[in-house]
Amino acid sequence: MDKFRPTKPEKEIISIRIDKNLLSDVDKLAARIDISRNELINQCIEFALSNLEH
Repeated sequence: MDKFRPTKPEKEIISIRIDKNLLSDVDKLAARIDISRNELINQCIEFALSNLEH
């Protein structure tokens, strides 16, 4: 059996400007599904990048 080796993904701190209404929507959804704002935004970005047509 393989050993469990927890990892911590490397993260970069950035700053973005976002419309107040959009941020409110993000916060409401994050609270409703019980994840952080940061995690929701990361998942949304990952989804968008994975589903771009190019």
